[in-house]
Amino acid sequence: MKTVIQVGLLAVSAALATAQTPILSLAAITDNVSGAHESIRIDVLRWSTDAERDQLLAAWNLTAPPAGGRGRGGRGRGAAVDPAPDPAAVDGNDEPPAGRAGRGGRGGRGGGRGGAADAPRPTPEGALKAALGSAPTVGHLWSSEVAGYSIRSAVKLADPDGGERIVLITDRRLGAWNDLWKPVGSDAATTYDFSVIELRVNSKGEGEGKVSLTGKVAVDSAAKTIALENFGALPVVFKNVRRK
Repeated sequence: MKTVIQVGLLAVSAALATAQTPILSLAAITDNVSGAHESIRIDVLRWSTDAERDQLLAAWNLTAPPAGGRGRGGRGRGAAVDPAPDPAAVDGNDEPPAGRAGRGGRGGRGGGRGGAADAPRPTPEGALKAALGSAPTVGHLWSSEVAGYSIRSAVKLADPDGGERIVLITDRRLGAWNDLWKPVGSDAATTYDFSVIELRVNSKGEGEGKVSLTGKVAVDSAAKTIALENFGALPVVFKNVRRK
């Protein structure tokens, strides 16, 4: 019996390991940031589905339903997406789940409705940040930092010349708690609480990447994804990008 259990556990472990095997691994070196010449590894576990891309676009366009929904549905069909703790998570990023804080104040039902008028108006950036928080982890970005970054959207687009355009979105801004990713140059830094990374690689898997650290993001309607606006004018942040 013990042998059977051990074999079963080994099979489960092997299945989990296979499930987490990246479908794409990329290496790169940082440039045009204060922590330049950092070695970076990007692991994509899977590509985002059309439905997941649509959810992020709806959030940015402010056409998505409120987070949590209404009534019983608000307990979150999408609240616990990841089957296991994300190895890139940071302990200091723990926030109370949306909707839980209201339990203690139920006694004031009559006065609660007026608070909506005082709430700040939603913005595309804020709505996308919230949507990324409940999206599944589809990859990771690793550097010399203690914790990595969870990639919550990964989209691959084919170029006519045989190359690929890869658009990744992290749920935290690169360098959220340090200066390694502080832009170098005269361009003003953006204030997004997430990062959009766009990589352009040739048929050999070699190329460069740029990030929303200084560049604006917008909807790429043709590609049906959030992407960098005016990619060509932005500084290179990932150089020597190559498949591993």
